[in-house]
Amino acid sequence: MNFDFLLPVEDADAAHTTMLSNQSLGKSIYIHSKKNGLPDIKDAHIAIIGVHEGRRAVDNFGTGNNFSIIRKYLYQLFPGNWFSKIVDLGNIPQGNDEDDTYFAVQEIITYLIKKNIIPIIIGGGQDLTYANYRAYDKLEQTVNLTVVDTKFNLGNIEEEISSESFLSKIVMEKPSNLFNYTNIGYQTFFNSQEEIDLLEKLHFDSYRLGEIANDVKLVEPIMRDTDIVSIDIGAIRRSEAPANKNAVPNGFYGEAICAISRYAGISDKVSLFGIYEYNAKLDEKDQTAHLIAQMIWYFIEGYNFRINEYPFTSKKDYKKYIVPIEDTTINFYKSNKSDRWWMEVEHHHNKVTKRALIPCTYQDYLRAGNQVIPERWWKTFRKLN
Repeated sequence: MNFDFLLPVEDADAAHTTMLSNQSLGKSIYIHSKKNGLPDIKDAHIAIIGVHEGRRAVDNFGTGNNFSIIRKYLYQLFPGNWFSKIVDLGNIPQGNDEDDTYFAVQEIITYLIKKNIIPIIIGGGQDLTYANYRAYDKLEQTVNLTVVDTKFNLGNIEEEISSESFLSKIVMEKPSNLFNYTNIGYQTFFNSQEEIDLLEKLHFDSYRLGEIANDVKLVEPIMRDTDIVSIDIGAIRRSEAPANKNAVPNGFYGEAICAISRYAGISDKVSLFGIYEYNAKLDEKDQTAHLIAQMIWYFIEGYNFRINEYPFTSKKDYKKYIVPIEDTTINFYKSNKSDRWWMEVEHHHNKVTKRALIPCTYQDYLRAGNQVIPERWWKTFRKLN
């Protein structure tokens, strides 16, 4: 693929790396600069890309610009004991219209994923999540999407796509590759009861802010079954991340959003990670840029600790637990490598058996032993029906 349309990182950012410690990320990332051109992506594991597109970001004018502040803080950080090769491909410029930008985003994401390179997207409006999803059309696979946001962003199928209406396009438009959507961190008073009921009717998953804030470990099995992760900076409380015109008083603390990012990175299935709605004009003392840099660091840290146990390579690596419950039986599997759990969902119809293996927690296994069918099992069963 020809990457010539990509803009290099700012000269000042590239020059700044020469003054950093030899152990810093800035010295180990292969950076697209005017001086050196595009880096070789051969054997790369992760590619960082900014997207200069914010025209459909509702009430957040100014987003999609000045990613150099984020890069400055990212380059200054020190990597762990990492094996991954990381490239910074620079930025996708704003197209003549939004669809032109979407097309460029789709093409580069599809190409990178086919090369087993995980894109880290820095936006830009969260409507870019739609372009991310459409990038999987050519990959011919079903997609699980997880969005960290205060709102569901359903909107209306008749509306023009925007940062507050992209989900209805993903759900309704053809080709429909979406198997599951999960929202993490929604706040009830920002979503109508009609929208909450609709997500339940579609057998999608949603977790309130308080539920995750009380136990962030709930995110791990969610991410383990996710392909695309999209984080709206507005899901973080304003005191932690002010660089968003839609920032609100309640939201995730910095430690929690970094933990969520790490869970996304450690998932064997996540193949795309994006952070959106950063508005540099509103960033007090670069606080949000610094936090985004740390979120990216935690994602990469998680990636370097992937165990590569999904999908199952051999059931010899797992212990099987059979739990009779009501009129059925649920098979649970526990990994000998990581002690993580999965449960098997079977559906029989017209002599055809459909099976799905979905991540779960030890608590799900205990509840099943007490004759309570886990909610995620039920939702998956209904989707297979």
